[in-house]
Amino acid sequence: MRGNLNRENREIRSATGKYPVRAANRPAGKAAMNADRKSDESIVLPTQANNAGTEPAAESVEERDSAKMSTSQHDRPRTSSRTKRRSRGLLGVRETARDCPALKFENLLHHINVPLLHEAFDDLKKSAAAGIDEVTWQQYEQDREASIEALHGRIHRGAYRAKPSKRIYIPKADGRQRPIGITALEDKIVQKATGWVMQCIYEQDFLGFSYGGRPGRGAHDALDALCVGVSSKKVNWILDADVKGFFDNVDHQWLMKFIEHRISDKRILRLIGKWLRAGVSEDGEWSKTTVGTPQGAVISPLLANIYLHYVLDLWIDHWRRQRGRKDVVVVRYVDDFVIGFESKADAEMCLEALRERFGKFGLELHPEKTRLLEFGRYAIERRSERGDGRPETFDFLGFTHRCDTSPKTGWFMIRRETIASRMARTLSAIKAELRRRRHQSVGQQGRWLGSVVRGWLAYYAVPGNVSRLRRFRDEVSRLWLRTLCRRSQRHRWPWPRMKRLLLTYLPHAKVRHPYPDQRFRARIKAGAV
Repeated sequence: MRGNLNRENREIRSATGKYPVRAANRPAGKAAMNADRKSDESIVLPTQANNAGTEPAAESVEERDSAKMSTSQHDRPRTSSRTKRRSRGLLGVRETARDCPALKFENLLHHINVPLLHEAFDDLKKSAAAGIDEVTWQQYEQDREASIEALHGRIHRGAYRAKPSKRIYIPKADGRQRPIGITALEDKIVQKATGWVMQCIYEQDFLGFSYGGRPGRGAHDALDALCVGVSSKKVNWILDADVKGFFDNVDHQWLMKFIEHRISDKRILRLIGKWLRAGVSEDGEWSKTTVGTPQGAVISPLLANIYLHYVLDLWIDHWRRQRGRKDVVVVRYVDDFVIGFESKADAEMCLEALRERFGKFGLELHPEKTRLLEFGRYAIERRSERGDGRPETFDFLGFTHRCDTSPKTGWFMIRRETIASRMARTLSAIKAELRRRRHQSVGQQGRWLGSVVRGWLAYYAVPGNVSRLRRFRDEVSRLWLRTLCRRSQRHRWPWPRMKRLLLTYLPHAKVRHPYPDQRFRARIKAGAV
């Protein structure tokens, strides 16, 4: 029997290099030995570690091979389940929101840290008006380190309190007054930091035809998308819609429900609720706000996009896929949107359904400014056949859009011109400011006028608008000449001298933007749309 056992052991040893271990047949207190006279780790219990380095061994008598190694080894976790997951910051939030569209984020407040608050403070406009606290950017800069540390502590303790917005009014195109809410400086900092965190989530959810209040999607991107959509699709009718008092009629309960679709962090929700309920201060009197968001607050464009994403964007995208019989083009810039239709029946049906949809969420289409008009590549021909004259125009983002044909090719094109009333208001404001600056030197006036004209051209210098650009520059030149002549009753400015001044200070009126299809196609190729 012993000979057979020894023969079996030799065969196993020749294959594995070790004797087989049979704990059941081993005498008590004996340890199986390897060929090199060392104990087999899988059998012998290691001795307890008395000197386990700086920290005592947590499992010094556990039956495992690694217990024989030095106890002062690298403190890397032994299993992947014990590895503490490191946060990837806002990049991780963005990737998770993209990969999990139905996920609710439960822990976001820790992303609003001191470095993010400093970055938000630096990103604020330094010349912005002060809120109800009368603290300017320069005053806060003097002790920013301690102030932001204290602000960060109040946010995470729950002791942060939003201040009311200071209400001011600016004139509108129709003669009415637009209410603007100016928030306090610390509220601007927190709103901007919170908006950056929320944008990482909602930028993955917003649809492609939504512009405004989003990074990398400005007014000219929306204008280009509208031109390309109307020109390339079979658009024959345009719904020029206007939401009546949108920022003043946003329902707080619906807004919070929409946000809770993606964010369940109670602390972030409380922050947003504090801003919505902070109220407004007008002439020293506080008034409660139950609906609306302050137009002018840092986070208002993002909240507006979230509200209209659920009220309009998802609905119209589903409607045009399921109920629209022909082509439908949509472009939205915050609360301004234009919808193009191939069929008039689709346009009328969508307009009726849109009124009903908005009524469910406390919104209303302006009865006078919302209209349906014939517009597109065949509008000129069809209206001339009926004797209706030229197609109607519509205004969108500061430009009047007209049906026209290219002088070179004769193809259909959309001509965009500066809205006449808006240019008249700008010239009137320049005239009043020149009167106030009449005592300044010619160089000071020229530098200020140059910055105004340069900024105006930076927005309105699009192809097809050259005539309005030249007219604007000529009118500014005429107003400046009249101001200089009024500085003295005897002195007159000859035109050659005035021309030298204009060449020195005022930029030339020329096109500074590419054609819509060029920029829009470039954005598609770059993956930005």
